[in-house]
Amino acid sequence: MQTTGKKMNGSEIFFECLRREHVDYIFGYPGGALLKVYETLHDVKDIKHILVRHEQGAAHMAEGYARATGKPGVVLVTSGPGATNTVTGISNAHMDSSPIVVFTGQVPSSLIGNDAFQEADIVGITRPITKHNFLVKDIKELAITIRKAFFLATQGRPGPVLVDLPKDVMNSECIFHWPENIEIRGFKPTVKGHENQIKKAAKMIAKAKRPLLYVGGGVIASGASDALRKLAIEQSIPVTMTLQGLGAFPGNHPLSMGMLGMHGTFWANQAVNQCDLLISVGARFDDRVTGKIDTFATHAYKIHNDIDPTNIDKNIKVDLPVVGDSRHFLEEVARELPEKSENRQPWLDEIEKWRKECPLIFTTDETSLKTEFVIDETSRQTGGDAVVVTDVGQHQMWTAQYFKFTNPRSIITSGGLGTMGYGLPAALGAAFGIHDRPVILFCGDGGFMMNIQELVTAVYYKRPVKIFLLNNSFLGMVRQWQELFHEEKYTFTDLEHSNPDFVRVAEAFGVKAIKATNPAEAKAAIAEALAYNEGPVLVEFKVIKKDMVFPMVPAGASISEMLLERLNPKTMV
Repeated sequence: MQTTGKKMNGSEIFFECLRREHVDYIFGYPGGALLKVYETLHDVKDIKHILVRHEQGAAHMAEGYARATGKPGVVLVTSGPGATNTVTGISNAHMDSSPIVVFTGQVPSSLIGNDAFQEADIVGITRPITKHNFLVKDIKELAITIRKAFFLATQGRPGPVLVDLPKDVMNSECIFHWPENIEIRGFKPTVKGHENQIKKAAKMIAKAKRPLLYVGGGVIASGASDALRKLAIEQSIPVTMTLQGLGAFPGNHPLSMGMLGMHGTFWANQAVNQCDLLISVGARFDDRVTGKIDTFATHAYKIHNDIDPTNIDKNIKVDLPVVGDSRHFLEEVARELPEKSENRQPWLDEIEKWRKECPLIFTTDETSLKTEFVIDETSRQTGGDAVVVTDVGQHQMWTAQYFKFTNPRSIITSGGLGTMGYGLPAALGAAFGIHDRPVILFCGDGGFMMNIQELVTAVYYKRPVKIFLLNNSFLGMVRQWQELFHEEKYTFTDLEHSNPDFVRVAEAFGVKAIKATNPAEAKAAIAEALAYNEGPVLVEFKVIKKDMVFPMVPAGASISEMLLERLNPKTMV
């Protein structure tokens, strides 16, 4: 325990703790319960406060920053509505295992429970969607609570932690004590997988004829991408990735099979159902991956490595569980195997046959513009070397299919919760953390409107985010389901007559804006946007209204029962 011997008030302790946690940015919005904190912040020069325009934006920015950098994102908001406005962002971080620490102001301790002005039980509200949350009741507990919050957010399976700060606590004083080492009873994540389980896994890999690596975001979170590449290449094992696992293995490598699941590649889903060994690393067998559970990988012996033991056997029963950090698992398994595998060329040839049977392709012409073309062209112009953020919908799935992610921490997207409005603030958060690669946002017109106020933040802080607005004047993914399964009744999904002029709106915010309506204009606009770094730039791509994302597995179907084309081609416009 370190002590300065100096008496500090709660706000001073707060910022001293953030310094010791190496915090560079706070994403926040002031309010009455935090006036003392913001008074102290006035003289803080080494930690940058980013003023958002809505507290939901703060939570998404913190997550975008965390996902891009690997460092925890920090949120600071006031009590009551300030705190409750973060709930969607906290839930999103919880579903996608993103390390953020949310500090909320609270009414004075004596008024808690009395329905005081701007009081909300944010601890109770967020208990199901945080790894843990704290109500600080004594100034002497503040420093150790903050230390615990960062420890919990980043250790084991990452996730959000909330700390509620009553106004009177932050005004109180005590001698500052800093705990260098921290232990939390009941929280001891298993980092090293069991030695015998790892040896069993290696033996199964060595004798498998048709092995398949199925990897998720846990590989990226643990920094295991290099270990994954080594194992896959040395052992000639093809790799398929979840949405959050994209970039863990280079998308342009011959062994990469892209994404699996509902909108995954045909060949990845075929391989899942035909493999004799499925090695799941840092993934949780989400329902969008598995489809109908009792038909998923029925011929395969299943190995499941995850740092969170509650994920084991939660959705799919496995044959060999290995609880532990993904990097440790992959490195240790590789040590147990010979440097080169037995001949697996027949398996790779079969996968190549499936790839040629149903490739990812789209058609285009000189006049109409498709979202797939914009994403594919952006991937080509950047060489896949960009941080790509998406909102939620059809463009999100096309990004997963057509952008060739070559590095980890290159896709930032709302997976588990599917939060429309996530994209713009998450892209800004990423742009505060990343300075050596372009930050590109793909978003639809529906999601863009949900947190459009954060354009002010982008302009004020001159963040060079490339906002690629794919405007089809529809809530595209909902429209797709309405066409396929709901008799083409497009109830409240057609936005043609309610959308604003996005170029004029962007310019009103002070954003450089460009419009493209055909492939030639799109190519030029992408190049112009990538070259512009004086602040944010928006390109509105006016894409066709009724495009469809294929392949697609209908809800409740097996992943082998993929729709490869629309049921009624005449509905294409």
